[in-house]
Amino acid sequence: IWLSRWSSDTSLIVNGTQDEGKRDMYLSVYAGLGLGQGVVQIGVDVLIRLGMLMANQQMHSLILHAVLFAPLAFTDTTPIGRILSRFAKDIDVIDNQLPWEITDLLYCFFEVIATLTVISYTTPIFVIIILPIGILYFFVQRFYVATSRQLKRLESVSRSPIYSHFGESVTGAVSIRAYGVQHRFIKESEDKVDFNQVCLFPSLISNRWLAVRLETVGNLIIFFSALFAVLGRDTMNPGLVGLSISYALQITQTLNWLVRMTSDVETNIVAVERIKEYGETPQEAAWEVSPGPPASWPDKGQVDFKNYQVRYREGLELVLKGVTFSVKGGEKVGIVGRTGAGKSSLTLCLFRILEAAGGQITIDGQDISKLGLHDLRSRLTIIPQDPVLFSGTLRMNLDPFDKEKDEAVWRALELAHLKHFVKGLNLGLQHQVAEGGDNLSVGQRQLICLARALLRKTKVLILDEATAAVDLETDDLIQR
Repeated sequence: IWLSRWSSDTSLIVNGTQDEGKRDMYLSVYAGLGLGQGVVQIGVDVLIRLGMLMANQQMHSLILHAVLFAPLAFTDTTPIGRILSRFAKDIDVIDNQLPWEITDLLYCFFEVIATLTVISYTTPIFVIIILPIGILYFFVQRFYVATSRQLKRLESVSRSPIYSHFGESVTGAVSIRAYGVQHRFIKESEDKVDFNQVCLFPSLISNRWLAVRLETVGNLIIFFSALFAVLGRDTMNPGLVGLSISYALQITQTLNWLVRMTSDVETNIVAVERIKEYGETPQEAAWEVSPGPPASWPDKGQVDFKNYQVRYREGLELVLKGVTFSVKGGEKVGIVGRTGAGKSSLTLCLFRILEAAGGQITIDGQDISKLGLHDLRSRLTIIPQDPVLFSGTLRMNLDPFDKEKDEAVWRALELAHLKHFVKGLNLGLQHQVAEGGDNLSVGQRQLICLARALLRKTKVLILDEATAAVDLETDDLIQR
């Protein structure tokens, strides 16, 4: 508008002489407008980015906390590929796509409003055309957005099996090669990727469909803007007419981008919806309860099961049906039974990984259902069937919280019959353990878990087939 006024000012040049005062005034105002626009744009961008950064951190903390504190039933019923998809693709969308799309949506929206306002101001009769063009644009936009959202959802759903299959293939790579079925797994992976692409192609085609319709709407705006400018050429300001036509020429691309951004925001906001869904996952019991148990609890280690019942999740049959027994402090009790009898389930109940469906468990007279999970689990020790090690030093795996002195660590290694092995390593306790302990044998991993358990010195120690992976001689030494 300022440029059109500047170009239409006939008093700027009189008798071939330019009025320098007016020229400087026009230049100063134009420079001020440009500088103000830059400052405002930078400020808005910074505010939006800061807001999005804070929102992203909260969304990631929400889903991370929800998944880490979800009960066992959640991990039993949710494929690992689906969880990875939430943390990988959905978090990536929220971090890298949504902020730009929301910013572009706001810019395009106000640019379209400004363009229509300028055209209507210069050629008031254009207001009559806005309504039918707006209705046409609205229907094209709503039809495209609804379709695009569903196509995007299909593409997202078909992506999770790719992650699951890839993770399973990497985990079972040794077995796959041993049986010589690499080609079968490669074919399955390609089929899943192909199916994902089949869901993606219609989305790309719908974008082309949208582009043709929006080009038509944009061309109609340009046509009527130019037509009304020509019809009213005798009464209209030439500078404003040029401004109107130049704005109209830009609206096609702006309209196209506005619909795309509207669609992308509505489509990708599904990522927020999916993360929010996981964020509302039912959680385990309270981590800490006040007042907690005494610092010396358990001082004896007596465990009592009283008519205890448990099921893996609601709607399933009971796994343990009215179990009652007592283990006195200092006793060694073995639980035997066929596969599926509930031996491992019994150990899960002690840590309240499975919550009781009836009855109770007491340790030294304290009902564990009334304790915080942190207080309970930090006072018990378990050596599971599958040894769990983390990438890091051997000492970190033995004493993760760095509470014990090296003498105590070596004593635990000696009791677990690992002292000579560790002394033979170049770095000793600083030996680097690969992820999952892949650079150690299964038996060595099991013995490291045993040493870690001995280092904690808890009154209740649970061994779930802890010596299944060691030789008979070492097993005999451990049992002593």
